[in-house]
Amino acid sequence: MKTRLIHLINPKADSFTTRPIFLSKALYSPLAGLLAVAATIPEDRYEVILTDENIEPIDFALKADLVGISAMTSYVLRGYEIADKFRSRGIPVIMGGVHPSFMPSEALEHADAVVVGEVEPVMPKILDDLESGSLKGIYKSEQRHSMDEMSIPRYDLVKKSKYLNSTFIQTSRGCHHGCTFCAEQLLNGLRIRHRPVDEVIREIDMCGECHVSLNDADFFGHAKRAKAIMQQLKGRGIKWQAGVNSRVANNDELLELAAESGCYMLSIGFESISRNTLKSVHKHVNRPETFHALVEKIHSYGILVFGLFMFGFDGDDPSVFEETTRFNIEADYDACAYSVLTPYPGTLLWYDMLNHNRVVCYDWNKYDQGHIVYRPTNMDPQVLRDGHMMAYKRFYSLGSIARRFPYNSSRSRLHWCVYNYFFRKGEVTGRTIKNAIASPTEVPCHMAVPPIMPVNREMRELVLSGNHY
Repeated sequence: MKTRLIHLINPKADSFTTRPIFLSKALYSPLAGLLAVAATIPEDRYEVILTDENIEPIDFALKADLVGISAMTSYVLRGYEIADKFRSRGIPVIMGGVHPSFMPSEALEHADAVVVGEVEPVMPKILDDLESGSLKGIYKSEQRHSMDEMSIPRYDLVKKSKYLNSTFIQTSRGCHHGCTFCAEQLLNGLRIRHRPVDEVIREIDMCGECHVSLNDADFFGHAKRAKAIMQQLKGRGIKWQAGVNSRVANNDELLELAAESGCYMLSIGFESISRNTLKSVHKHVNRPETFHALVEKIHSYGILVFGLFMFGFDGDDPSVFEETTRFNIEADYDACAYSVLTPYPGTLLWYDMLNHNRVVCYDWNKYDQGHIVYRPTNMDPQVLRDGHMMAYKRFYSLGSIARRFPYNSSRSRLHWCVYNYFFRKGEVTGRTIKNAIASPTEVPCHMAVPPIMPVNREMRELVLSGNHY
């Protein structure tokens, strides 16, 4: 008999991808992490309620025995507000996710407990402490999860009618690329841990969806294993997308298997068309001189290319916006997302900018890849802001859309239209950022602490030298 109620909450984010802007649907569900958390909670002892504030209001009157909140940096302040409201009623709150994992002491000002890193190894202890009334402090496992025998995420808790992409299958954790602007290596490690292939396929069979996203940092990171999963996907009628790296995505055998197994889109972090810029942020896998041919090759297999690019690197000057968007249009990218470089707390980029006194604003609401929270090197912040918006407006202009449309291609026109519609409506015509150049704020009193310290001595020294504010 269920005796306790646990309320899991995803705070609202100011992001067009999680906001229902077309037929009351959002482009993406942000609930993958919370669904995995819910799967670790025994259903015979606890009732779990899940709320995504992006699509529905939070019931603050709900008589829960525990509230769990997951937050990324850009909406952690809203998470803190939610936590404070529940705690004022005497309901214990536990927080997790990327930001609390890197800044647990800050999160503990608003929560009774914080999960740092992976929840699976520590959930039994959390529930035991909840039962005994001693839930408090930091819960962190000294060993990373093996990825074997993972529970199936609680897909039954998702309001699937509210999202176009609602099912995210995690087949691995970790990333061996080590980009300085990314939190993955310091959260899940440089060594990629894989789930058994049969367990991945069982989850895909059980999720009840024919469209899924493979939610790995780099699905092609281990080519042999990616092939094994795609072989198993053939004939199942599943349409899927995944994030992959640009080097291995050039492999014809992988692309052929991807197409045969139902892949309709590959997302690739190209980041920049400058080789020197990519080297400076340890994105060594990318070779800009191959990008155009790579897009053409992926298209030849009937697969869409979603390119991820970033502006504001130290090597960028005002010409980067025009050069990048012109290249993207001429190379026939199906969709592109453009971000402003953001030094997320605890990343190597964060520590480097701290050491050089370049972080200006510590208002976490502004850490959304649209606001400028640091001092750029080779351009005025207003130039970076204007160039960022210009890139979106040019790439998703009606002329560009007409030029890039896959008239004579086997690529999915439906998915192409969906992504171009959402990005045009969300970033070009629907997103207005007031005060995009963030105002200076005081330095926080809490330090960022990576869940996993870098192995590289130079990087470790960078973290230690920057952790004194």
